[in-house]
Amino acid sequence: MMTSSTLDLRAGRRLFFKCEQFQKVGAFKFRGACNAVMRLGDADARRGVVTHSSGNHAQALALAAKLRGIPAHIVMPSNATPVKRRAVEDYGARVVACEPTLAARETTVAQVQAETGAILIPPYNHPDVMAGQGTVALEMLNEIPDLDAIVAPIGGGGLVAGLTIAAKALKPDIRVFAAEPAGADDAARSKARGELVPQTGPNTIADGLLTSLGDLTWPVVRDLVDAVITVREEEIVQAMRLAWERAKLLIEPSSAVAIAAVLTPGFCERTDLSKVGIVLSGGNVNLDRLPW
Repeated sequence: MMTSSTLDLRAGRRLFFKCEQFQKVGAFKFRGACNAVMRLGDADARRGVVTHSSGNHAQALALAAKLRGIPAHIVMPSNATPVKRRAVEDYGARVVACEPTLAARETTVAQVQAETGAILIPPYNHPDVMAGQGTVALEMLNEIPDLDAIVAPIGGGGLVAGLTIAAKALKPDIRVFAAEPAGADDAARSKARGELVPQTGPNTIADGLLTSLGDLTWPVVRDLVDAVITVREEEIVQAMRLAWERAKLLIEPSSAVAIAAVLTPGFCERTDLSKVGIVLSGGNVNLDRLPW
């Protein structure tokens, strides 16, 4: 957990940053992928694993499979960040490209499964993946037990669901807020309507937050997450630059969404949250295409 007096001043409270950009593969995704792979029985593990991901889960599953010595087949959209694809290949996984749509991802995964017999490890909608991500909250509360709230970015919801279950089991009165780009606000719309609203046509710089909630993650968001905060693109870019310049934390746009959320006027005006933990979900940014 790291701190920044400048960001504390901007937010009007103490902020504690869980720096998952320093995690293996540069993102929290390694927690869930590693947990899921290591829990496979030997017979299933020999079949290898397959998934679809725009990057961070792809790298995580590739490394977890490498550590266990089993094959990994990673379906990646054609517009995936080049640095993430190179990392997946460097971990020894087979990359299968597809069109950048959820339907194309799922169809391609089904084809790979039919060809190889590999076990599907989804990016977020899987109990072992969610449990692995929940260790983020265990570590945060172990280090700062008196946190009033945790804020984390939300895409498919694996991180938020896992950490919410863990955090509220340890500290029932803790508040959990999901942070989401306004251009990919299916979680906010789902929360407001009380029913799962699929993601359609997301448009945001936060490329790790483009997916819809799953049938396992949505009930946790619906019942246990206190609120979903949406932020504009310019707020994401501003938060990302602020983290780089003032806190010296090299984060990707998806991480910056959580910082942007605590800097929104509505959050800054709250007086009931003195200590807030923020999950910086990853740091795999494309250095050739910075947003400034």
